Amino acid sequence: MQIGWCTLNCRFNQEEGVGDTPDSYAYDGNRVRKWNVTTTNYGKSWAAGDIVSCLIDLDEGTITFCLNGQSLGVAFSNIKTGPGVAYFPAISLSFKESVAFNFGSRPLRYPYYFYACYLPLQSPPTTDLIKANRLLGYLKTVLSTSIDTQEEKLVERDSGTWQIQGDPTILVTLAHIFNHFAPLMCKVYLVEDVLMNFLLSILEGGGSVDEHPLIQQLLDLFWLLMEDHEVNECLKQLMMSLLRAYRFSPIIPDLGFQIHYLRLTTAILRHEKSRKYLITFDVLRSVVFFYIKTPLRVKEAGLDELIPTTWWPTRFDKEGKDERDTCEETAEERLRRRAYERGCHRLKKRIEVVEELQVQILRLMLNNKDKGTGEASRYIFLNKFRKFLQENASNRGNPTVLCPPEYMVCFIHRLITAIRSYWDEGKRKSPGSISSEDAYVPPQLFYNGKVDYFDLQRLGGLLSHLKKTLKDDLAAKANIIIDPAEIQASSMDDLDEDEETGAAQRPSGAVAMGGALARPSWLSSPTLGRANRFLSTAAVSLMTPRRPLAPPEKVKVRTLAVEQRTEEDIEGSHGNDGLLLGRPLEEPDQPITEKSLLEILDGVVMMYNLSVHQQLGKMVVVSDDVHEYAVALKDTEEKIARCPSRRLDILEELQKSQKVFAEKLNHLSRRLAWINATIYSKEKMLDVYWLLRVCIRTIEHSDSTGSLFAFMPEFYLNVAMNSYSALKNYFSPSNCMEELPGIIKSFLSQLSGNMKSLCNEL
Repeated sequence: MQIGWCTLNCRFNQEEGVGDTPDSYAYDGNRVRKWNVTTTNYGKSWAAGDIVSCLIDLDEGTITFCLNGQSLGVAFSNIKTGPGVAYFPAISLSFKESVAFNFGSRPLRYPYYFYACYLPLQSPPTTDLIKANRLLGYLKTVLSTSIDTQEEKLVERDSGTWQIQGDPTILVTLAHIFNHFAPLMCKVYLVEDVLMNFLLSILEGGGSVDEHPLIQQLLDLFWLLMEDHEVNECLKQLMMSLLRAYRFSPIIPDLGFQIHYLRLTTAILRHEKSRKYLITFDVLRSVVFFYIKTPLRVKEAGLDELIPTTWWPTRFDKEGKDERDTCEETAEERLRRRAYERGCHRLKKRIEVVEELQVQILRLMLNNKDKGTGEASRYIFLNKFRKFLQENASNRGNPTVLCPPEYMVCFIHRLITAIRSYWDEGKRKSPGSISSEDAYVPPQLFYNGKVDYFDLQRLGGLLSHLKKTLKDDLAAKANIIIDPAEIQASSMDDLDEDEETGAAQRPSGAVAMGGALARPSWLSSPTLGRANRFLSTAAVSLMTPRRPLAPPEKVKVRTLAVEQRTEEDIEGSHGNDGLLLGRPLEEPDQPITEKSLLEILDGVVMMYNLSVHQQLGKMVVVSDDVHEYAVALKDTEEKIARCPSRRLDILEELQKSQKVFAEKLNHLSRRLAWINATIYSKEKMLDVYWLLRVCIRTIEHSDSTGSLFAFMPEFYLNVAMNSYSALKNYFSPSNCMEELPGIIKSFLSQLSGNMKSLCNEL
């Protein structure tokens, strides 16, 4: 990526971009160079999320670049100026690179006055800014004023005690203010510069969000005194501003910026009506709030302050692996390791503050008791969450529309924490239900059509194929009857393709264990593209369990689109089992938990399969780098010890290498501490372990249904295998798998038995 300025005389193509022509000037933070036909070293290395400011001085004829508000110095001087010469912002991008521009339509993160006399290309709305700030001042004054009717005078009061059912005179005054204030709050610049900063100032005093009711009261006024479309636009711009602010906030030791923006987001989402509107936003965007980015520049993130002493393994076995026996440590090594661990603990505690706020946001989104203003938040979230999964499952080959895997990793851990907290709350209210420790997904979700699995493959092949071949089993075991006419209609389009492809044959080899689970070809129906077409048209008849099958009372049931589902479709009512429609006789008649949580749990398993496991493996490379540099440093130190004193030239080169390796290890060990705290901590390992157990129990319950096991989506077996692999290979040595009692024996025996059952039955 090369970013800078160019004139109209420049002609770019796939070979030549910004900085490759005489009248274009560019800075490349990836290669740390500046370009104007020729290239020289310049600036600092940039990373994803950094903000680059491009400054051009046409009076002095200079171009300067800044990285996150810090000037990198004059890059070019004596540039061509004069009549007929105009410069335009320009950028050259490679495949999969992306950038967001701000020419002044929004407040600059590092304002123009920060850079002396420079101005943005787009002038700020100065008149509107003055007007909005003045009206906001009037608003604050009115909220902190009351009328003493006895003495007929105005008195000051705490604005936090103001109530919307106050004096009519106050409300009329506020209505006049909002008549002018509301149109201004539909403009992104004013929302970010005026409203967001004002709301942030309310929370600056610290304390819990509940201690600042003024934000709730302001939102009440917004919905009372503004048109709905004005409130919607204002909240939309406010949330987008918070997302940008959180995403591009610099990492500082106390994570103050991230905490500040998350606290305001939490305060806004505590307002019921505002929350329900904001949840309708694209979940892909709100996932940003659950991400804690890893700093690439350790010094700027302040990790050298939090972790002043670094440590890395210094003892290795014959294969070059780290020996964890602390009995052989020297006193100095032990002191360094303990000091490093204390620093890691301090870092982890600060990260936990951010994670707790993120879980609070999710708990607000998963609230299912706020039905006073329409559908509960949880069901709005659930439908958006399912669409989010569908987009990521359907576009796995198109990275531009996918949620980044690093976001998914953080999101899944916060979601697991929120689900388990609600699950256990339900257990306390209903002692007969199961706890989150014993959570699983009931098998009927896989075949009753209430949950859309898109085009994801089932263990037995295509869903339409399974509905045809196992229709008698569905009737006998789950009391679900399929209309033959609907089966024929759903499979007509697949007929020709099925005949061309032919039936796959079962291989004679045994099913292999270990690694990612490959789908046996003999389990697959030939046509994958229309796997769920049957669900949208099939007529399903539900009969009461244990009722004779001969005279069934057919009830037409169709699978609704995600956007059309209601709370009743999920939770059920008046004899309708909702998501648990068609309970097989083998499934215990015991309450599990709220049905909406079951579908969210099913989505969590799917999330892990989509990209989380891959990202867990990717981040291990930092630990591998530490190991490689530690081995290289130890080898270099041994060479220095053996180097003859007369060979000063060799000794000097070895000492240079030693210094480079030590500096790199200092950097990597601090970065690894951050990664261990956010990705590979013991709590994160327990989340993956819990997900593994969920998959195993789900497999067991589905296996008990016999042939209906074929309806289970493949990704459950994939997640079971991959989560076990992650626990074994990714979380060590920071957390040992042996700390999870009985996991290896339990996993291998249970999963092996289920795999054998699968082979025998299908």
